[in-house]
Amino acid sequence: MDENKTIKGGISVETEHLFPIIKKWLYSEKEIFLREIVSNACDAVTKLKRLTSLGEVHGIEDDYKITVTADREAGTLTVSDNGIGMTEEEVQKYICQIALSGAMDFIQKYEEDNSSGIIGHFGLGFYSAFMVSDEVEVITKSYTDAPAVKWVGNEAGEYEITIGYDKAQRGTDIIMHINEDETEFLGRSKLSEILDKYCSFMPTEIYLNCDDDAADKEDKPVNDTTPLWQKNSSDCTEVDYEDFYKKVFHEYRDPLFHIHINADYPLNFKGILYFPKLNENYDNIEGQVKLYYNQVFVSDNIKEVLPDYLLMLKGVIDCPELPLNVSRSYMQNSQYVKRMATHISKKVADKVNSLFNLERERFEKMWADMKLFCEFACMRDQKFFDKVKNAMLLELTDGSHVTVDEYLEEAKEKHENVVYYANDPVASAFYIKMYTDAGMKVAILDRHIDTQFITLVENDKNIKFKRVDSDIDDSFKGDGEVMEDEELVTLFKKFGGESLTVKFESLKNTAVPAVMNISEESRRLRDVMQMYGGAMPHIPDEFTLILNPESKIVKHLHETHDEAVAKHVYTLAKASQRQLTADEMSEFLAASFELLEKSL
Repeated sequence: MDENKTIKGGISVETEHLFPIIKKWLYSEKEIFLREIVSNACDAVTKLKRLTSLGEVHGIEDDYKITVTADREAGTLTVSDNGIGMTEEEVQKYICQIALSGAMDFIQKYEEDNSSGIIGHFGLGFYSAFMVSDEVEVITKSYTDAPAVKWVGNEAGEYEITIGYDKAQRGTDIIMHINEDETEFLGRSKLSEILDKYCSFMPTEIYLNCDDDAADKEDKPVNDTTPLWQKNSSDCTEVDYEDFYKKVFHEYRDPLFHIHINADYPLNFKGILYFPKLNENYDNIEGQVKLYYNQVFVSDNIKEVLPDYLLMLKGVIDCPELPLNVSRSYMQNSQYVKRMATHISKKVADKVNSLFNLERERFEKMWADMKLFCEFACMRDQKFFDKVKNAMLLELTDGSHVTVDEYLEEAKEKHENVVYYANDPVASAFYIKMYTDAGMKVAILDRHIDTQFITLVENDKNIKFKRVDSDIDDSFKGDGEVMEDEELVTLFKKFGGESLTVKFESLKNTAVPAVMNISEESRRLRDVMQMYGGAMPHIPDEFTLILNPESKIVKHLHETHDEAVAKHVYTLAKASQRQLTADEMSEFLAASFELLEKSL
């Protein structure tokens, strides 16, 4: 035996062994067989339309349609079209040979740019009929008026062809003899469900006839042949977009806004994306993007076409560049899909800017729903941030909205390059009133993500964000004499611990005896620790107690060092920073009652 001998050949596949595999494993869901058979019928119509437009065929009436007929008594499901049909030679070539695509042959011959809208490219779709059928008949007549042909095949891979069959009209009838285990595919309810899912927007009208509800038969198509994403945005109204959204996603609320995409070279996809109206607490914020291929449904939720920070979007994407049998792993590793996601991100940023520049009042009303996601997107994608940063809004405590630049422009006479904010308008009410009384605006940043986002803005604009309880602005300070009282400082440290910093600072508001501050840096670090569930080591807060020498109460303490009054002042200042514990509140109330009794 010659060890260096080379043998070449082709792999042999016996049909009797291949058909059981097709029957069980061709598609993950059996119901997809109907999508494949109807798609083939749609291709037959598309081909004839194309030949007509090229002048290859004349005298064809524009009455194209596909009919799905269920006959429970006969046990058959028939899909009929009046498209291009097939000759005997074409039946031999495309039906009798597995995985030889007539669609690909047609595209190579007539479509230089491969963008005809023809669906089937793999030559396997027809055989999906055997997933639910014991026997399949094909009765077809070519547009060329060649003799009609009847092909009958069974699940063993055996077939019989009859030439010159009695069929007067051009087109093809696929008659599936449904096996006993799959009779659900003969009922209107199941067929309507499948057609609605996979064929709602196919470009040829589809009619459904069922013998079990003939009395209720409606002579109208079950699909919309011109879905909204195939139209020009200038031809669509807001009502059109809202109705489409509610129909496709079974929503009762209007979306906040929509984005109509018509991407051209080098990308080739169309679609409509919606920013949904969200619940106030943001539960169930997962979006949904339905993927179509030349108006044929492919998948119910393809997240990969969206950047991770825009997963709340809902919409439809029609992309003929992706295969009908697209897999999750393909989507995750496809550079084309990644470019789609980048393009979508750009379109969303453009929409945000458009709303800000052209519909400011509407934009402000929807900002509460958008804010969280726009901030997250900015933090995830520098390019997105660069595009939308001048449209990002701050909500102020008076309910108005401004950009950071607008805030700084208005405040420049009082303070430069500083934005004051509160994270809890109720808990910080005392501080907010100090600022508003001084004619200064306060923004509301009430989510943990705000802390990270403002850091991004600070670095970009070279400014600072300060919480209203982090410092005393110079505009609040008075010109009183400087007070020094180490004994009073020691007394307050008795309540707050040695880490407490005590300062004396004259304030214009003489009614305020003391203010408790925590540094911005310390507070942000604490917020980060809370985000990580305490996994980081504990770092003590840097509290500073500012005593106002202009206050009668502080002057009294300077003279008397009254421990009870000092403790009360300290607790009030602490309460402005955080909620008192149960023990602290109980002690505070008891001390308050005692002070009231002394005043009687």
